[in-house]
Amino acid sequence: MDVLEQLVALGFTEYEAKVYLALLQEHPATGYQIGKLAGVPRSMVYEALGRLEVRGAVLKSFDEKATLYRPVSPDVLLDRYEQEVQQRVMDLRTSLAPLYRRHDDGRLWNFSGRREALHYAREMIGRAQVELLLVLTDNDVEELQDALAEAHARGVHLGVILTGTAPFTLGQAVRHPHLETTLHQMEETLIIVADDGECLIASGHATTSATVTTNPNMVSIAHQFVWMELFAQRIFARLGDELLARLDPEDRRILQHEEHV
Repeated sequence: MDVLEQLVALGFTEYEAKVYLALLQEHPATGYQIGKLAGVPRSMVYEALGRLEVRGAVLKSFDEKATLYRPVSPDVLLDRYEQEVQQRVMDLRTSLAPLYRRHDDGRLWNFSGRREALHYAREMIGRAQVELLLVLTDNDVEELQDALAEAHARGVHLGVILTGTAPFTLGQAVRHPHLETTLHQMEETLIIVADDGECLIASGHATTSATVTTNPNMVSIAHQFVWMELFAQRIFARLGDELLARLDPEDRRILQHEEHV
């Protein structure tokens, strides 16, 4: 998005945005000068200037021969917009919250977008009261570390399978063998099971597809998968060299974190 498009997204009309940008480059200026510089028809310049004045984006001064205009500085203008947006969001939170009733109908709900998946993940972590079972990539550890730390601090049990190398010391955490991660195509997989009542499964970082559900069967499968992986990794960690040597070569390669098939 270029600057003009960003101003339009903020609520400016195209002519208002062009006029404001022109004034940033040259001021004080008359309406005629602004229209010429901005490429806005003369018949529309004064209308745009009037609306910008109402917005508090432009100031004017009366000279002997003409009316001059100058822009309000971007910092002041954007600070004002930021405060207004924050206040509007706070008001909407208060107004909308009583209208929402969460219905757990057991459907599978699909959506896309990494930002959206991480936002839902934080909500799940924030709602958890007893237990969180998770599969996390390094990127997910970085994004969700604070939310998980808060959950851990309020007494939520954490069972975490790490598919990368990022440090993580909260709750019970185990490393998933690299080869097994590759074989299961889990390099970019995020799984969260909250209080054995809801699960989120998301895949892909650049392009993310996600599914969330309270369906008891799906939640149970996700819960069992994470729990069994945690259990297995605890057992594998206690196997000595003698027992590992008795395994089939392919199994031994997976458990010993070898990176090539």
